[in-house]
Amino acid sequence: MRSRYCAFVVGDSEYLLQTWHESTRPEQLQLEQGVRWFGLQILQTQASDSDETDAWVEFIAKFNGHDRLQCLHERSHFVREGGRWYYVDGQVYQQPKGDKIGRNGPCPCGSGKKYKRCCGLLN
Repeated sequence: MRSRYCAFVVGDSEYLLQTWHESTRPEQLQLEQGVRWFGLQILQTQASDSDETDAWVEFIAKFNGHDRLQCLHERSHFVREGGRWYYVDGQVYQQPKGDKIGRNGPCPCGSGKKYKRCCGLLN
């Protein structure tokens, strides 16, 4: 789960496809440009009782998209095959639209700087 989040942060769509289960993997993955990820919070993990080949991870990932602070809240399903975990699918929970990030407001990345002097420079 954490490695897939890191792949989103650095824009590594190839890794995301490699860690996606073949039964649900898209042929291509086009990541949205200009998205800044700010953190991953794991809310809950759950493994199947019968064996250790199915697991679920509920998480919230914060990101800046279209100059708005947003959250992706999902419960992801993973399966283990050949000693590796693969993402199968996930249930996305609807989140209210985030507030517009003001240029003089604090940067949501937590640096303590104003947005315009931190992550706003990257847009």
